[in-house]
Amino acid sequence: MSEDVQNLAPEERVLSTLNEDGSRRWLNPKLSKGKFLSARRIVAYILIVIFSAIPWIEFAGKPLVFLDVVHREFTILGKTFLPTDTLLLAILLIIIFISVFLITALFGRIWCGWACPQTVYMEFLYRPIERFFVGAPGKRKTKRFFGLGKFLQYATYLVISVHLSQTFLSYFVGVENLKQWIFHSPADHPAAFLIVATTTGLMMLDFAYLREQVCCVMCPYARMQSALLDQDSMIVTYDKKRGEPRGKKKRKQEPDSSISLPVLGDCIDCTMCVQTCPTGIDIREGLQLECIGCAQCVDACNTVMEKIGRPLGLIRYSSERVVQGSKPQLLRPRIIIYPLILIGAIIAFVFLLSAKPTADVQFIRGQGQIFNALDSKEVTNQVRMTIANRTEESAIYTATVTDPPGARINAFTPMEVEPTAMESQNILLIVPFSAFENGKAPVTIKVTDDQGNFELVHTYKMLGPMTWKKD
Repeated sequence: MSEDVQNLAPEERVLSTLNEDGSRRWLNPKLSKGKFLSARRIVAYILIVIFSAIPWIEFAGKPLVFLDVVHREFTILGKTFLPTDTLLLAILLIIIFISVFLITALFGRIWCGWACPQTVYMEFLYRPIERFFVGAPGKRKTKRFFGLGKFLQYATYLVISVHLSQTFLSYFVGVENLKQWIFHSPADHPAAFLIVATTTGLMMLDFAYLREQVCCVMCPYARMQSALLDQDSMIVTYDKKRGEPRGKKKRKQEPDSSISLPVLGDCIDCTMCVQTCPTGIDIREGLQLECIGCAQCVDACNTVMEKIGRPLGLIRYSSERVVQGSKPQLLRPRIIIYPLILIGAIIAFVFLLSAKPTADVQFIRGQGQIFNALDSKEVTNQVRMTIANRTEESAIYTATVTDPPGARINAFTPMEVEPTAMESQNILLIVPFSAFENGKAPVTIKVTDDQGNFELVHTYKMLGPMTWKKD
């Protein structure tokens, strides 16, 4: 290494996935079996099945989850949210974010290690495929499968990625449309084909090349830990008081008064916790942003402790306060504030959802000329009326003006709106000038449906001249 490179080299490793010269450090973590790996495997396969099955499941006659971006309709648990439900969707996002904050404050990055799609598919689908075709780390066989192991690995990756991409697309287009597209030429649906091809390419880039870089560099969640965690949050920790100083030792160290031996901790510095970490960190250096809380180091360390006859839990799920020897604080400000906000948001969401009428009506002022004065000493305003039918049946809506006297809607056509659909119509409001005061006139519009289930009385403020100019 030249002198200039030596001067530029950092004093310590900047990222677990970078070498000192800035090149990428490729990780091939060893698999450490244990109770946490078994539990995570069960959770992962359940989540994979759920992800694949949700688009096929119906609830209350609708898909369980259907995110129809084209028509701006989101169906969740049988409830369809229309474009007019922006407040409900905003509150739903608040509920999701506050839930993430609360779970992180209590259980640390348990989402990352146990439920995040990046971890689930990388550790329990793509890495097992790699180990099957080319062998486990340290036992790689180049001539496995007649030397085609690496080719078969990436071919299998491609098949899995295509399937996951199509499943992902089904959340937005529905399984019926997807089935038709699969068995027809891509030329019949080029947009969908490009979306699947792009998503497949991104998955191949992710799971075949980027891998742990997504967690270490790209994901913003890791960098939010300092704000979301506290000393009582559950994290994967190394017990320094028990483990230090490190050193090799026999299975059982018998005391011998004739020999003076240094008092060593339980850590034998085998580095198994580092070799098994999917992000390549040394948990003994403390909590780091790359730690995803997967507990692979816990399983690895417990196996070593069992072999040398030491108590388990040198590395374990705990909190910084407990490891330092202090008592845990179960009640702390964020554990009280987050649930209160969450409960308030849930109550507001349920109330607004239950109070929603069977239709949403909007009156939008027309573009162009604000008003028009007629020879009949009347004033007109162009208005665009939009009606969203929230029911599961077609409905015909009628609009009439009830106030002021003499006001009317010119040539209104009753609007037939399909279930969970939206229709618009330009209407012309005509009001006598005598109803205006300072250039404004409140107009009461009544909208009803043919089923007798909906009635809305809306006051629309018309604009007109301040004075009437005579010829």
